[in-house]
Amino acid sequence: MSDLASVQALTAEEHGGAAVSWPGVFAGATVSLALTLVLMAFGVGLGVSSVSPWSGSGVSATTFKIGTGLYLIVMAMLSSAIGGYLAGRLRSRWSGTHADEIYFRDTAHGLLAWALASIVGAAMLASPLSSAISSVAGGAAQGAATGAAQSGPSDGYLDQLMRPTTFAPDTNSTQGRAEVGRVLASSLKSGELKASDKAYVAKVVSARTGLNEQEAAKRVDDVIVEAKADIDAARKATRSLAFWLTASLFIGALSAALAATEGGGLRDGTWKRRTGSR
Repeated sequence: MSDLASVQALTAEEHGGAAVSWPGVFAGATVSLALTLVLMAFGVGLGVSSVSPWSGSGVSATTFKIGTGLYLIVMAMLSSAIGGYLAGRLRSRWSGTHADEIYFRDTAHGLLAWALASIVGAAMLASPLSSAISSVAGGAAQGAATGAAQSGPSDGYLDQLMRPTTFAPDTNSTQGRAEVGRVLASSLKSGELKASDKAYVAKVVSARTGLNEQEAAKRVDDVIVEAKADIDAARKATRSLAFWLTASLFIGALSAALAATEGGGLRDGTWKRRTGSR
């Protein structure tokens, strides 16, 4: 009877306790997020100090991309591991629960801390990022509508197109730049410049720069090729960054789960038995 009563008491205690210790999860996620922000600020300063606008100075673009990706992974490992360890170490004790179930719960606590920190961090970064994008889009739309002399994504290409061979005054340069800018923006979105648009742009460039139409058409082709190359380079950089971010997230989740099992095992005093049996 005494054994049966003990089993019933342990079962009641196990069923009565919560499987998820949310205070530990929130504590681990908070520390993980704070450490991520610190490491991110340090990484930005390190990246700015390692690059240079002058040729031959600073690290190369390839080295910078690889270094950024590796730093993202290291940052995710450190912050997630510490957050997961705290989530496992600060959770409540589960008396009468099977060892495999405890191991599973510790793993889940690490993943929950990682997920909470990731969601909150994404929400914190989403607002300033969306504001920046909206500001850029609004500025571009306003510049196209009013023809103001504010810098825009296509201004560098327009400068090449409109660079005169003579310095004769042109009272219609602002209107011509705005019109050619709209044509270029449309062509870069679709990927190709229509023959009629190309012929028209070549005439505008010829009238603006003093080049003949054949030379103006060649300049248009050269600038479009350069613009496409720059867009492709930006796409590749974005794709590479997305892959590195994905890898860092997966590695961060794994680090948090493993660290939480260690923290939980040390919390219960069973870590040595776990490592010895596995």
